[in-house]
Amino acid sequence: MSAQQDFAGAQINQALSPADKVHLYREMQRSRAFELLAIQEYCANQMAGFLMLQIGQEAIAVAARSLMGPNDHSICGMRGIGHALAAGMTMRAGMAELFGRATGAAKGKAGMLGFYATEHRHWGNHGLAGTQTALATGLAFALKYRGEAGAVCCFLGDGAMNQGVVHESFNLAALFNLPVVFIIENNGYAFSMNEARSSATGGSLAQRAEGYGMAWDRISGDSIYEIRAKLWPAMERARHEQRPTVLEISTYRFEGFVIADANKLIYRTRAEVEEHTLHHDPVKLWQSQLEREGAATRQHFTLFKREALAEARDASVYARQSPFPEAKAITEDVYWEIDHATRPKPMGRHFFG
Repeated sequence: MSAQQDFAGAQINQALSPADKVHLYREMQRSRAFELLAIQEYCANQMAGFLMLQIGQEAIAVAARSLMGPNDHSICGMRGIGHALAAGMTMRAGMAELFGRATGAAKGKAGMLGFYATEHRHWGNHGLAGTQTALATGLAFALKYRGEAGAVCCFLGDGAMNQGVVHESFNLAALFNLPVVFIIENNGYAFSMNEARSSATGGSLAQRAEGYGMAWDRISGDSIYEIRAKLWPAMERARHEQRPTVLEISTYRFEGFVIADANKLIYRTRAEVEEHTLHHDPVKLWQSQLEREGAATRQHFTLFKREALAEARDASVYARQSPFPEAKAITEDVYWEIDHATRPKPMGRHFFG
């Protein structure tokens, strides 16, 4: 029995209609299409800076967002384009940001680190490893302070788990009983070093939660059903018991650390990469599952793939035709007083509205 079938009977998955399941597939395909086209545009010198992709990891963002309600929030590290798209950011806003255009999600000022969708309660990508965990802890504190029954999903990589700020955040989350779920997307490599060489795990990265008295679990990133079945109790624990959780999801990035990673087939063997792309592709695995269930036919999936690619191409054209930011925009979106022409206050609102 496959991992998909093992967890298909979970109550939270039984609630999915065939249309819901197809929607999850289409969201994964949208992320895949966007990032594949972004590779082409990056190689054509249409983008500057870093480009970190989630190809191979799409199930995590899509499954997590499918469980989120109106009081739930998400935040992630640098590898977070798919998280922003799953949250509701348009491809046009995302592609224009990668192109550095004024119509981008962050007005063309931040590139892949500007993937904020605050209207959908997604608080962006963060480039310094582990820093998002402190912000997530703060968001969770705000939920508790306001008496809102919500959860904060904080996504981080296996490499970030060795940063001091992560452990400080774990400590505070456990100490103050904060509604946050720390989700480790363990793709096996922190840049070019594998987990075995970089982390003293004692079994798993998530098991470190025991030192803080937090619940923890391990999940296969191949299976949307498993992710949803194991993430849902953690989110409910956060919402209704205000207790944090650490989850570790095993996954794999098909591309290098960044697109400019020339050694991606040196520190990883070609055979290893091919094994994962052929047998652990979450998009293909979910399609096979839905075909077995009769939720859609192969012809439908072909159409969905074409629609996603067409949307990505439209976003690319939109980005190319959009203007660059004006020079004066460099001082905007920094100080509240400058943007809103208000007098400085002795405390608060100097940086954020």
